[in-house]
Amino acid sequence: MNKLKRIVIFAATSAIAEQCARIFVQHQASVFCIARDEGKLSVIVRDLTCRAQTKTQIITGTTADLADTSQHAQLFDRAMAELGGIDTVLIAHGTLPDQQACEASADLAIASMHLNAISTISLMTHAANRLEPQGNGVIAVISSVAGDRGRKSNYVYGSAKGMVSLFAEGLRNRLFSSGVNVITVKPGFVDTPMTASFDKSGPLWAQPDQIAAGIVKAMQQGRNTVYLPGYWWAIMQAIRHIPEVIFKRLSL
Repeated sequence: MNKLKRIVIFAATSAIAEQCARIFVQHQASVFCIARDEGKLSVIVRDLTCRAQTKTQIITGTTADLADTSQHAQLFDRAMAELGGIDTVLIAHGTLPDQQACEASADLAIASMHLNAISTISLMTHAANRLEPQGNGVIAVISSVAGDRGRKSNYVYGSAKGMVSLFAEGLRNRLFSSGVNVITVKPGFVDTPMTASFDKSGPLWAQPDQIAAGIVKAMQQGRNTVYLPGYWWAIMQAIRHIPEVIFKRLSL
């Protein structure tokens, strides 16, 4: 069972990451939160401070544009200085692009890939290079079921998440002998501000606190890849095994 005690959270103001942070603090962890929106971040830091279980917990954070990969090394350095070291990294960074707009503009498609894949891969690499020499630690990255197969409705977002998932798999292989766990989190439909415009009348939608509980449990257990909620594993197994000659004719 992994002990999650000194935690860095990237994109801490996202709905799922915020719920994870609450669970971490409840378990007496110290957290360093990083997000772009200073107003939202300050509210979350104050809330977490009020929820802290002991006086020794460190609850702090800083603002940053995570798309700017040149800042990533400094962010890790600051987190380590504030927390006195780190043993856990949660990367919840990303956004859902307008698929049709990306189809019409290569520049938009490339920008989306940079935000959702390249910058996340940068964070994962910095995390690995900090934790590997320690011989322990946890890196969890939020990918998506959308990365399991390219679909015309969201293949720009899905291909970025697919890249993240494959990179995490390779990183997991690299770090296994060092004792560092790399966990790929693949949520399905989650009711968050990012999906505000979606029709949520179906039975497959989950709430951020439900997903967060699954993420923390997977991190504690040192899982490899986790689908949340769990029924998405079966759904995606079925989708992945549809023959291409049939799949390309479907509207999914």
